Order: sequence, then C-alpha cells, then structure tokens
Amino acid sequence: MSIFTKKRPIEVRDSSRRDFIKYSVAVGALLGLDRAKVFNVTERLAGTAIAGEMACATTNRSVHIIAGTGSFAWYNLLWPHNDIAQAHNDQFAFHAPGMEIVAQGSDKPLVFGPQAPWLARGAKKFISAFMSGTNETHTARPTSSSTIATGTGLFATCAAIQAASPTLIPAIGVNMVPFGTAPGAPGLATVADADGLVDLFNSAAARAMGTLAKPTDAGLYEAYYKAFVGLSAAAGKPTFQRGVTVGKAAANLLGKNLADQLRPSAADLARYGVSGSSPTKILEIAKALITTAKAFALGLTTSVILPVLNDDPHGAFNDMGSLMMTVTALGKMLDSFMDDLMALDDPSCAGTKMGDNTVISIHGDTPKDPLNRSGWPDGTPGNSNWCYCMGAGWLKTGWFGGVKRDGSVMGFDPTTGADAGGVSSAMTAQSASAAIAYAVSKGDVRRVNDFYRGADFGGLVRANQM
Repeated sequence: MSIFTKKRPIEVRDSSRRDFIKYSVAVGALLGLDRAKVFNVTERLAGTAIAGEMACATTNRSVHIIAGTGSFAWYNLLWPHNDIAQAHNDQFAFHAPGMEIVAQGSDKPLVFGPQAPWLARGAKKFISAFMSGTNETHTARPTSSSTIATGTGLFATCAAIQAASPTLIPAIGVNMVPFGTAPGAPGLATVADADGLVDLFNSAAARAMGTLAKPTDAGLYEAYYKAFVGLSAAAGKPTFQRGVTVGKAAANLLGKNLADQLRPSAADLARYGVSGSSPTKILEIAKALITTAKAFALGLTTSVILPVLNDDPHGAFNDMGSLMMTVTALGKMLDSFMDDLMALDDPSCAGTKMGDNTVISIHGDTPKDPLNRSGWPDGTPGNSNWCYCMGAGWLKTGWFGGVKRDGSVMGFDPTTGADAGGVSSAMTAQSASAAIAYAVSKGDVRRVNDFYRGADFGGLVRANQM
C-alpha cells in the first residue's frame, strides 16, 4: 500500500459506538483539548457520521407535565387503557367508544383517543404508558409515580443528568410543582405562572433605567466579559468549561430584554387553538408551552415542569360539549407544541430538529376510575396509578400493564417488558421513572444507575441509538 493511500476509517459498530464517543471525549478532556479538536480527529479516524454524533448534546431536553387534583384523568381520554377502550362500553370513562384508533408499529398494544396528539408523526412520537405509583387523591404535587429511588425524585434526577448540557437556568418549575432531590441536581427556579416564565428571562439590567439599558453598553459588557474570560489562564481547562459556557451565555443575555421573544403572540395562541377568551385553565397551558418552546430554541433551559388544569372533573361526562372542548384542546396544544419544536433546527445537534431531542412526561395524582363515568370516582382499581411518556425514540412504546374491562389490574416485568399479574403499580414506579431518565440521558444506562437501584429495566427501553 502506498504511503499516500488514505487509511480506511476505523469501524465502530452498535453499542461500542457510544463507548467510543464517551471515551474519546474523556481522553480529550484529560489532555486539555478543545472538544472541536476531538471531533476533527475522530472524523479522520472513524468517519464523519460518528464525529457528527459526538457533536450532539449528550442529553435530551424534557417537559414534565403535572396534572394534580384529579385532572390527570383527562389524559386517560387521549391514551385510554387498551382493553377498556376496545370494550366499547358507554358506561366506562372513555368518551369515544368505538372510535378509538389502534396504533400501528407500537412495541406493545396501544390505542389512542380521537384527539390524541402526534398521530401524524409516526411511531417515534408514540407514548409509553407505565403502571406507576399509587392513587394520591387529591394533591397538586403527586410524587409516587415520579420517584426513581427512595428519597430521590425523577425530575431532580433528569435535571442532574442534563447538567452535562449546561444552560442559563437548568430547571424551571411553574407554581408549586414536585421536584424532589437528587445528587448533583441544580436548584429549581420557580415562577408563579406562565407569564412568570417570560419575566424570568427579562433582565433587570436591560430594562428602562437599568445599568445596561443602552444597547451599546450591553454590547460593551458582553465583549469585556468574553475578553476577560479568554485571558484567564483557567479558561481552557476542562473543569472550567461548564462555568465559562454558562457565563458567556449570561453575559450575552444580561444586556437583553427577552420578554418580546418569549411572550406568546396572538398568532401563537391562535395556532394553539386558544385566545384571550379561552378558559384560564386551558390558556395557561398554551402560554406555558409556547414560552417553553421559545426558551428551548434560545438555549435558555433544558427542563420545564408545568402544572396543568388542577380541576376535578367528577361531572365531566354530564356535559359532553365541555368535555369535548377540554380533551380537544389538550391534544391540540400538545400537537402545536411539537409542531413548534419540529419546525426548528436543533443547534445542539446538527441535522436534527428540536422535537427530535425533547422528552415529554405526564404524571398525576389520580387518573380516576376508568370503569365508571358516572361521577368519575377518584378511586382506581387496586389503588393504581400510571404515567405517560413520549420518549423521543428511546423507550419501547405502548402500555406496560394496564386496567382490564373486568376491573383487574396488570403490572409488568421491567426486565422483559411483559405484562405480569400480581405486580402492583407501586412496585413498578421506580422502574418506570428509570426508563424516563434513560430517555432524557439518551440511553446512558450507567448514568441512570447513579440514581436508580432497582431491577434491570431493559424491557422498557430501546438499545442505544448512537
């Protein structure tokens, strides 16, 4: 072979790809190399594709929806239990008997209500439904379905994992949402409502009479800060890089008033199917999701926890017109949120859209009794609870366990994913949370196991996609 012949790239296949990426980045850090230089070397050695994977953020963004005070039941109209929806019994708490849609291409059986979101986006946007936790009637801060280990909360765990992709405000909670604790988790920035999300990024320094109100002053401050950092002897050290990244972002944003960029416009609200005259409980969800999409696009945060509705729809089936309005609005808003994310290129991962790298979970206090629409009682068969997650392709989809038309409850085996009798939803809550954390970590099971100590959950997730 001539010495001028270009060497064939090293072949790195299947599960070894992720290890190759992680170890290459780690070695680069130990040598004090800029990450871009690591990518360049990798491209020469292993090809463009794997170098491109290295350039992606190592975690997904996440939105965690908390439906408390009985309002979680609404989501069971979007994603009903398979056997209950297919029973076509008009006494069951499903609003569209005979109109359910059977998923094609789901890993496990899954049916949708007619208003379910993301139906046109294929199997990667199908949900995973896990029997998880216990009935917690009536609380606005349920935790049993979002606990990954004793004393460790799922949402705090996700935020700790996402620290590998630093942003200005890592985790934001609207009102009094559950967050929990986890080693390495950032503090939760809490705002009162959807408008508070806008104000959170509205720099006091850039407001009228603020120290950086003049654009020239703001630009000078940003340039000074970046120059100062560049002259710092520590700036190039890997241990300093996270602070440098966040500091530069803060310097850029400190002189800007982002209210106009984050505040929902009338056109935004119209796309989400709401207006100023919509019920407050619906309008707040739309405004929060719109602002979240914009904050993600600006790289301001990686995790938002949103409370929704907090109504108690015992009499929902007594007014089918109002019921249809609510369930249609819920599906429409989630669809529009995903439309916004899929319309934007993801700056943290070339060649993908923002929606490709966003995980959405939905938890609640009680889903109410799916077998009884009369008064929609709070009690659930076997005191069960469940949660939903759109795992961005990292989770197997469909129902894991479920409530049957005869009132019996099936659990699941997290190791195989198979349904299992005699397994309560309380017993599988931590495994379900581990699966959601796995999706947020982009398949890094070792990182998940920094928090999770339960059974192998391989039957719930997809193998590494990298």
